[in-house]
Amino acid sequence: MSVVVVTGANSGFGLAATLAFARNGDQVYATIRDPSRAGSLTEAASNSDLDIQIEQLDVTRPETFPAFVADITAAAGRVDVLVNNAGILRAGAFEDISENTLRLVMETNLFGPLLLTRAVLPTMRAQQAGLIIMISSLSGIAGLPGDVAYSASKYALEGATEALRHEVDRWGIRLALVEAGMYATGIFAASLPDDAVLPVDYPADSPYRPLIEYRLRALRARMPEAFDPSQVGELLVEIAQSDEARLRWPADAVAERVLGTLFAHDDAGRDEFLRMVSDTDWWSAGRDAP
Repeated sequence: MSVVVVTGANSGFGLAATLAFARNGDQVYATIRDPSRAGSLTEAASNSDLDIQIEQLDVTRPETFPAFVADITAAAGRVDVLVNNAGILRAGAFEDISENTLRLVMETNLFGPLLLTRAVLPTMRAQQAGLIIMISSLSGIAGLPGDVAYSASKYALEGATEALRHEVDRWGIRLALVEAGMYATGIFAASLPDDAVLPVDYPADSPYRPLIEYRLRALRARMPEAFDPSQVGELLVEIAQSDEARLRWPADAVAERVLGTLFAHDDAGRDEFLRMVSDTDWWSAGRDAP
């Protein structure tokens, strides 16, 4: 039985991950920002007769992370898997997005997972084992117009994760990126309500209005094809049970096709190149510097 922490667990991928790990017999700590919105989580846990511990955690408040991790470690004795899932999307052309909005997206999607990861690393180093899963997106490997803020946060998360895995592998700590296409998670609801022609509070006189309206129409047209988030929950359990030295895990056939198109090397080939460039094989092997 593994001890698993999942952020943003009240809906979408977070809810799917929580239920999948709990059904697998793992001890799950499911975190949400607002306990009053835990209805879907508690109902799903009750309907499936699953023992899930719900904890309050706001990923934009990193000052709370050390105490949170200490409490989990004191109660469970360890942290085996951290699923950094909590995230937001704010659509719109870059020139029209406020600085506050851009910073909020980066705080939530980038600094939140990175700083929570940093808080849990001492525990995993002491254990000489651990898995950190970052829920990424195809927007983190292929930027599209109208998606600058979200793509920026996911691209940065991808780069940080790829670099970090080489720093912590000597302690048996693995990192994984889950590359997801379009899923029915509700992440679009905050800025793209169903009946709007533009995102919430969008400047009606924006010079980018034709572009954003077109992208919004195209997005809505594709929504019936959106995948079920539950399949990502099952994938996360598969990743946790795997001993495969793999970084990027496509969540669906679309993601697999895009990854195959954009990356000439698989993860093993990419790793070999990066290790050659950085000359740090000695570190990963646990040896002293040459």
